[in-house]
Amino acid sequence: MAEPPVPLTPDEEAVMRALGRFLLVMPRALDADLEREQRMSASEYSVLRHLSETPGHLMRMSELATACDMSLSGMTRLAGKLESHGYLRRDRCLQDARGANAVLTDKGLTRLREAWPTHLASVRRHIFDHLDGLDLRQLADAFTAMATDT
Repeated sequence: MAEPPVPLTPDEEAVMRALGRFLLVMPRALDADLEREQRMSASEYSVLRHLSETPGHLMRMSELATACDMSLSGMTRLAGKLESHGYLRRDRCLQDARGANAVLTDKGLTRLREAWPTHLASVRRHIFDHLDGLDLRQLADAFTAMATDT
């Protein structure tokens, strides 16, 4: 017979509830700031940021979808929108003719650089201004461990 689960302590319960609320509220807050000040969604920003961080500013569409935590069909629609603005282009993958690469354009990199100060200010205001005195390396390590323990 299995041992009954150990209940959470009041502090553990408080962390769990606060974390749950944070996971719901924070993406909306960051997205709202970008939308209001830059007329750009957090998803659009994420695509441009991921592409800017890769060699040659290109990623296979399926890898970009995974990096942005999106479905491939959702990424295809978003890439189409970004392509219509001239922020990226889609090229056939040379290694696999069925696949496509998303490539960040100079205009897309310029747009990312325009939006970056807004995103940075939002992240500082909503997150880091509330973490004064915490060991950020330890917090990052804990989040990484939680994310990889799935």
